[in-house]
Amino acid sequence: MNKKEFLEKYSVNRQNTNCLKWDFLKVRYKDDNLVPMWVADMDFKSPECIREALKERVEHGVFGYSFKPEKYYEAYSNWMEKNFDYPVKREWVRTSVGVVPALYWFINCFTKENDSILIMPPVYYPFHNCITDTKRKKVTVDLIHRDNQYYIDYEKAEEAIKKENVKMMIFCSPHNPASRVWKEEELDKLFGICKKYGVLIISDEIHQDFTFNGNKHTPAPRVGKGKYKDNIILVNAASKSFNLAGLVHSNIVIENKELREKFDQYQNNNVPMEVNIMGCIATRAAYEGGAEWLNALRDIIWENYIYLKETLNRELPQVEVADMQGTYLPMIDLSSFIDVKDDEKVIVNNMPVSKKLKEFVQDKCRLAVDYGAWFGEEYQGYIRLNLATTPEMVKESVDNIVKNAKSL
Repeated sequence: MNKKEFLEKYSVNRQNTNCLKWDFLKVRYKDDNLVPMWVADMDFKSPECIREALKERVEHGVFGYSFKPEKYYEAYSNWMEKNFDYPVKREWVRTSVGVVPALYWFINCFTKENDSILIMPPVYYPFHNCITDTKRKKVTVDLIHRDNQYYIDYEKAEEAIKKENVKMMIFCSPHNPASRVWKEEELDKLFGICKKYGVLIISDEIHQDFTFNGNKHTPAPRVGKGKYKDNIILVNAASKSFNLAGLVHSNIVIENKELREKFDQYQNNNVPMEVNIMGCIATRAAYEGGAEWLNALRDIIWENYIYLKETLNRELPQVEVADMQGTYLPMIDLSSFIDVKDDEKVIVNNMPVSKKLKEFVQDKCRLAVDYGAWFGEEYQGYIRLNLATTPEMVKESVDNIVKNAKSL
């Protein structure tokens, strides 16, 4: 499927559909006349295989208690094996109502109040929230930002783990918003440190299907031929890949039997849940028949990124656009022409941001974005853009930045 065919067939107007991205701007940004480039879902219909599977269930007319059939596990395992060389056994798999709720479950199940949990900013802001919300101690080791790329600071990570007696690390792979696809040797080194000090690794791999330019994702339990698998819990979903976030369904992989049994007991005692039938159906359908659609989508996203990067490099060479190895959410550093140091803060989407940056991005460029400050304190002058949309939307956003930056 070529670009033109994909855009004609799957582009969709999401306004007036109770869409968070489009219809909630007035609540989150106090302005409903912005170009929405923020929350990480897409402006494209899900593939036919998913819609037909859901339609079949709707026409059946019953939405009662259900269970995951064997075909569900087969579809998931086959997808993981074909794409990531990681066949997942049925007994390892659990499900949740989304990745973020699962993070709260893992924290409550495997740690105690005041335990230390490590994260590596700039990182998806619910990582910060789930630690503080559960009364754990947040330990941060910022990624090293060098040569337009991000790297793990192993020395500081080990120091922090020892000093703070860290019990758990919540890790993002591929990394949002650094857009890094971690090399296996990078993961091997980091996981070796965690194993040395008994740190449980929670690996959020929801962006696993978005890798570009020859970069390859390695599932955490597969690193080093599986030598860390007993110390890892993996959580991923079809939701980011196939635009299914509203069906709130994710997969959890726990190879270690002891961890699995402890999690089962926690889930049974605290969050007993039946299968989300529609999420289960959609996920299976995606993994059985969605590959062609996803390949075409990745091509659209990559072309959007090339337009973003080449345009800003040419028109605003002082602006740094992160190398997008993975995800569809690159960070852009605007601090070269907007001085955010010691700037007054204003509240956007219930979180503080630089007043000067907000005035430029929202009031002048007319964009709704995720601000870098939400991901880490050191990123006050950054924004994150969602490229899983039409080329026209990306062009409008980038051109607005260029035009208004040149007028400063």
